[in-house]
Amino acid sequence: MIRIVLAGFLGLWAVLAAAQERDFSGLARLDAQASGIEASGDGVVIALGLSQGVPYRIFTLDAPERLVLDFKEVDWSGIDGRALMQDAAVKDVRVGGFRPGWSRMVVDLGAPMAVARAGMEIDDQSGAARLEVGLRPVSREDFAADAGAPALPGWEAPGRGLKAEKRPRQRGEVPLVVVLDPGHGGIDPGAEVDGLAEKDMMLIFALELKEVLVRAGGFDVVLTREDDSFVSLERRVAIAHRMRADLFLSLHADALHEGRAHGATVYTLSESASDEASAALAERHNRADILAGIDLSGKDDVVADVLMDLARMETQPRAERLAGEIRAAIGAKGLPLHSRPLRHAGFSVLKSPDIPSALVELGFMSSPRDLANLADPGWRADMAQALRDGLEAWRDSDAAAADLVRQ
Repeated sequence: MIRIVLAGFLGLWAVLAAAQERDFSGLARLDAQASGIEASGDGVVIALGLSQGVPYRIFTLDAPERLVLDFKEVDWSGIDGRALMQDAAVKDVRVGGFRPGWSRMVVDLGAPMAVARAGMEIDDQSGAARLEVGLRPVSREDFAADAGAPALPGWEAPGRGLKAEKRPRQRGEVPLVVVLDPGHGGIDPGAEVDGLAEKDMMLIFALELKEVLVRAGGFDVVLTREDDSFVSLERRVAIAHRMRADLFLSLHADALHEGRAHGATVYTLSESASDEASAALAERHNRADILAGIDLSGKDDVVADVLMDLARMETQPRAERLAGEIRAAIGAKGLPLHSRPLRHAGFSVLKSPDIPSALVELGFMSSPRDLANLADPGWRADMAQALRDGLEAWRDSDAAAADLVRQ
């Protein structure tokens, strides 16, 4: 597996050189007619026809079992990944942006399979390319042992290892730094109903909310993404740290397969999830990104857990007040609220120990009324104003509480 991936990576430079000689752009398009995923003996063959050769890498991920193909880069506009499926050994196919400059295809496997062969051929005359990946069945143990993204030069996540400075607790004296997090993005569409995707609707609303906050004054606003790009959950939290955020607000609109839930819900981190959150952070995050101003590199998990618990002792009550102010502001505007509008959960984006964080489900896309509201610019404007009112109220009450603590 590693040899195949490395061979593919080393062949990238030849692909790039060929493209440059023909003055092609770095953006390739998929030829759906020349592409497909079908059975071959006891395995599977993935064939992708591309308008030109591009660098790529291949790896597998476990739990659940997936094959991932990353490209620099392919335009998936108008492509439905599921339309490529022609074999029951594949459960699902998703395509989209991964992060700026990257595109991704994720193939959900019906059984553990490893890469047996992979290669890209480029037509000397047209520059068109054909990528073929052959998969063969393997045991679950072998699959799990080989799963994981390879660490290859040129494919690193940007901006890792930058320790954020500690920001003093806000006291209303300077603009409030708000990080808005439009849920999902790129390869991850979120909920999808009637041709509408959660990732698109949340990005539209986040941009509108940013405008409302900036116009109100007293807010500096940063978005975790400003286009249809995939941003990992860990990176969303890391962005908040690096921007020295006063608060983090994640925006979503779920869809339920059962039930008739509707209205807005505000989530904060549950107490029962805090220990698990600390463990996950210590295991998965760059340890310079967990607590602003403190580099936990070299610290064992016990020390890291204690420091995160201490940070949460101050942060969690502030997050609860944030959720309460948002809920009250939405109600004051007469906008629909869920029957249980304040909830707790273990969402990954709420796990920052030292930044008050909340997740707002603006509504349920599975509810026709909520879906119509989300698509209505007038309703979104009212909701944005409600969130502005909630953040302003929290800013004032939190600053007053900070003065009491100081005294």
